[in-house]
Amino acid sequence: MPWSNDGKDGGSKRPGNPGPWGQPPNMPIDLEEWLRHGQAKLKQWLPGGGFGGRGLLALGLLGALLWLLSGFYAVEPNEVGLNMIFGRYTGKTSSGLNYNLPFPIGSVEKLAVTDRNVINIGFAYQQDIRNPDVQSQVDVPQESLMLTGDQNIVDVKFVVIWQIDPVHPEDYAFNVANPQDTVKAVAESAMREVIGHSLIQKILTAERKVIEPEVQDLMQKILDSYKAGVLVLQVQLQSVDPPDEVIAAFRDVTAAQQDRDRTRNEADAYANRIVPTARGQAAAILQEAEGYRLQTVAQATGQASRFDQIYAQYKNAPDVTRERMYLETMEKVFGATDKVILDEAGGQSVLPYLPLPQLAPKSSDGDDR
Repeated sequence: MPWSNDGKDGGSKRPGNPGPWGQPPNMPIDLEEWLRHGQAKLKQWLPGGGFGGRGLLALGLLGALLWLLSGFYAVEPNEVGLNMIFGRYTGKTSSGLNYNLPFPIGSVEKLAVTDRNVINIGFAYQQDIRNPDVQSQVDVPQESLMLTGDQNIVDVKFVVIWQIDPVHPEDYAFNVANPQDTVKAVAESAMREVIGHSLIQKILTAERKVIEPEVQDLMQKILDSYKAGVLVLQVQLQSVDPPDEVIAAFRDVTAAQQDRDRTRNEADAYANRIVPTARGQAAAILQEAEGYRLQTVAQATGQASRFDQIYAQYKNAPDVTRERMYLETMEKVFGATDKVILDEAGGQSVLPYLPLPQLAPKSSDGDDR
């Protein structure tokens, strides 16, 4: 049966196999009929059944309400929201439900201000091709090789831990184009400056713990001057070594310096033990010498006084004094010796001798009593 469409009933009740709007499947869709049918359906949902002023106003109000409601957003506990109107920063919001005018008038940028970020300088981690779960460390010599103050090269690998400043997150969002690269460049520059003012031997030994806070303070000053909105929490040295080509020689030098320090400490300990003993012995010798001097002077003074007294008596009685002096001298000379006295007064040349010293009992120490 042929199809006819007169436009009076929309073709919806014609026999055959109509399409979605009453059209046969092989016939093109009538655009005007489709618009009329859509308008009829829409009128059924509008108040008053038409596109009057009230209907348009209701649609406008509904759209405006939905648009305004889309301005609500939630901020996580570790985040801070930055409100912007036409791209201009207007303020920050804390965690919870907040509101800002929706797009395209307003926008919100959320920053994780409590999350800690780690930057590796001088090395990087690379996934193993055969085992993706395993990461291997790869050296980056263009970052780690630095020149010391005494014109030596040292290989420095370190880690920087930082976070967004929660007080000024807007500086982080708007003042620095690429904060991650900026922090890394500032860290490398600060480390090179500190290493450039130090000697390699001190860097390898005693000053390693001094370098970390010095680099951290210098980084913070530079980033504050940039108003980068970044807090440097910690700088950790992973390794400080000479280049691989000379590391064996530097280890020998370090071992020799340790031996030198050990020997010096042993010598200092020996000196601390010997010097007080020597000083005590010297003090004892000085005291003995001082006592001997006083004794000798006292004896000499006494002898001189005795001589003066004897001389005074000699002037009064020279013969008696001379005889007395002779006898006292003989007593001193022959007092402790064995003597045999011969008396020539009787005219005999030989006097019977009785060996009294040999007959006398001897003392326990072998001396005669």
